[in-house]
Amino acid sequence: MKKSERIKKIPPYLFAEIDRKKGEAKAKGIDIIDLGIGDPDLPTPDYILDAMTEAIKDPSTHDYPSYNGSPEFRQAVSDWYQDRFNVSLDPNNEVLSLIGSKEGIAHAFMTFLDPGDIALLPNPGYPVYEVATLFAGGEPYFLPVTESNGYQPDLSNIDPAVLSKSNMLFLNYPNNPTGAIATDDFLQQAIEFGLKHDILICMDAAYTEVYYDGYKPRSILEFNRAKEIAIEFHSLSKTFNMTGWRIGMAVGHSEAVQALGKIKTNIDSGIFKAVQRAGIAALKNYKPFVKSQNQLYQKRRDIVVNGLNQLGWNLEAPKATFYIWAKVPGNKTSEQFSMDLLENTGVLVVPGSGYGSAGEGYFRISITTPEEKLVEAISRLKKHHVQFDMTPSPQ
Repeated sequence: MKKSERIKKIPPYLFAEIDRKKGEAKAKGIDIIDLGIGDPDLPTPDYILDAMTEAIKDPSTHDYPSYNGSPEFRQAVSDWYQDRFNVSLDPNNEVLSLIGSKEGIAHAFMTFLDPGDIALLPNPGYPVYEVATLFAGGEPYFLPVTESNGYQPDLSNIDPAVLSKSNMLFLNYPNNPTGAIATDDFLQQAIEFGLKHDILICMDAAYTEVYYDGYKPRSILEFNRAKEIAIEFHSLSKTFNMTGWRIGMAVGHSEAVQALGKIKTNIDSGIFKAVQRAGIAALKNYKPFVKSQNQLYQKRRDIVVNGLNQLGWNLEAPKATFYIWAKVPGNKTSEQFSMDLLENTGVLVVPGSGYGSAGEGYFRISITTPEEKLVEAISRLKKHHVQFDMTPSPQ
């Protein structure tokens, strides 16, 4: 059997590889505390389940759904954006339903790249950005997103020869894996950059509803002239503990949204109508649930940040997402540290190198785990003398 050249270029998906290594550790009898994948451990709230229960019993939800999303779901998205971000969206032309934002993000590269076109991508970044670029026949060009530049890529020093072939800039704020947030100045700069060079700005906004300490993330569509050049990908997964439900949305630049819809109509058949009705309920009643859940996540965040700081790290608590991004102690690589930690303590974290070369030297912790497990994880690190030594290594 001959495999396509594109499939040969694709490395194993990071989280599939983590699942494999987790399985190996379990087979050895290791008691694992999984701080790896960002999959909320909390249940989908009852008010959403109630809407789903009612909808699934309605036979009118059992046939093929609309490719672009039901008018009612698209209107609910439009209403939510108006209430949450003060952004006005035309539900007919500027809103598209997605089978989870990952699907929409992957198809975006197929929509906007021809072979040889360049996609400007954050490094470190969500692995799907690079893989989808390669699937589309495009060329990834990585922009460092690191502590040294405040986790915001420098858009002013990109080679003009690269810019001339670039068709997309992907951003992700609040950021996975680093937990970083973007300044208003940077987001406006990104819009102006896109307009100047005719480069579509794609914002992965999956984590805007996980935030702390009085900070409230903004949509890129809030900024001046954004809808002329930007499309935003959002999801109900992280906000409402609906990762398995597969429902999200792409919004913004009407031509871009409709072009993405054209790809999708030829590939998928839309979201189950009952799930869309549950999504409508979620969006209409989001404020109390988001507030209470973020209070819970903030407690978890503080357990991990304070615990690591007691062990020698000097972390600032992230203002958004449910991730902690920390430097690897000693001289180990990210993967060596993560595998040794799993073997020695049973605590599973994600090596930063899995998100790109600029992630080397870091690891990511997800706080989608009960408080008692997080306390136990820190206790195991203390027991096994895992700490961050600030003393420089001898030359």
